[in-house]
Amino acid sequence: MKVRATVICEQDRHILLVRKPQCRWTLPGGKIERGESRANAAVRELHEETGLDANDVLYLMELQSGSTRHHVYEAAVEDLEQMRPQNEISECIWHPIDTVHNLRTSEATLHIVKAFQRRL
Repeated sequence: MKVRATVICEQDRHILLVRKPQCRWTLPGGKIERGESRANAAVRELHEETGLDANDVLYLMELQSGSTRHHVYEAAVEDLEQMRPQNEISECIWHPIDTVHNLRTSEATLHIVKAFQRRL
């Protein structure tokens, strides 16, 4: 079982999505390093993938999808102009939350976004 810290960021009913070359759109996140808390992994992965710093994170939920367990955090970010794809990420966008289902995404991403929408 893979364990992943996943981050959802929302600004004006848009959410932050990332993707690797030739891949589906996903929420930022990744592997939790040995000795690292899930929250710290979420903050680190967000920064490594987008250049954005989280000034506040809130644990939202756990979701198991296939062989991956997602620990999902909501993150508040500032300095949005600092956003840029980094490391293995080729693109990052702010996409309207209401039309994420029209993008090529994973089932996990869709489930997380739908659960998050219920909170708004």
